[in-house]
Amino acid sequence: MASPSAALTVRKAVKDLLSTTPPGPVAVAVSGGADSLALAAATAMLTDITALIVDHGLQDGSKATAERAAGQLKTRNIDAKILTVDVTGQGGMEAAARRARYQALRQAHGGLILLGHTLDDQAETVLLGLGRGSGPRSIAGMRPYDPPWGRPLLKIRRTVTVEACAELGLEPWADPHNSDPAFQRVRLRHDVIPLMEEVLQGGVAKALARTADQVREDLDALDTLAEKIRRDNENMLVAQLQPHPPALRRRVIRSWLKAAGVPELTDGHLRSVDALVGEWRGQGGVWLPGGFEACRSHGRLCVQPPGQ
Repeated sequence: MASPSAALTVRKAVKDLLSTTPPGPVAVAVSGGADSLALAAATAMLTDITALIVDHGLQDGSKATAERAAGQLKTRNIDAKILTVDVTGQGGMEAAARRARYQALRQAHGGLILLGHTLDDQAETVLLGLGRGSGPRSIAGMRPYDPPWGRPLLKIRRTVTVEACAELGLEPWADPHNSDPAFQRVRLRHDVIPLMEEVLQGGVAKALARTADQVREDLDALDTLAEKIRRDNENMLVAQLQPHPPALRRRVIRSWLKAAGVPELTDGHLRSVDALVGEWRGQGGVWLPGGFEACRSHGRLCVQPPGQ
């Protein structure tokens, strides 16, 4: 039997997030699954919304699935729009679908867009980041509010959204991709996390999500310090960068390079550029994504755009 408090729990989470965001139009990204359906229904009880349903066209019957989700929402007087996208590009189907989905959502709505990511999704994100070894940013997880995206359900388990749908009379769609072991997240969800829960005697998902919160707080504090250093050293003078710890210098360098338009920076890129400060031996410049080059000249760091 569904918990009588599940829908209220989801609604309170949405209300808490909306109280911290600027006023304006709100949209909810809906896949038809339990998380997004519960989120849309709860949000509609608090404010007027538009439900945005992305049809990736990757599965037979995807159009019918999108229309079914829209139909359920329209019975609750929720305006629902179906967005059809082409999934192309590098990085595999999952990454390409994500890029296409987010681009379509941005183009369809200019205000806050709520996403149905739960605590379980956060735990999976942290584990993926750990496995890739790409630094603290990769295990800091998803932010509750990262304009234009809002994620009110990051402290709510997936089971709660399922209960909320049952309580509200909604019938969520079970995406077959969510049980396909070809996807890393599916293996984490069905194999890795349950094994960790067994070995560590429970509480793993909550602990991983809590770790993301703690790491994100530390990153925010370090980023604030780094931004002050950068403001005080607009010319990126090496003599002013050298006294700072390498971890802080790399944050300054990251902010500086991103402002210059350098895309897809990795920890390796940042360490190579930081070596121009902390391990200077007269070496040449560092090639960066997008055809940029970072170098040291006349006692300061500089970045050259492509073709110069």
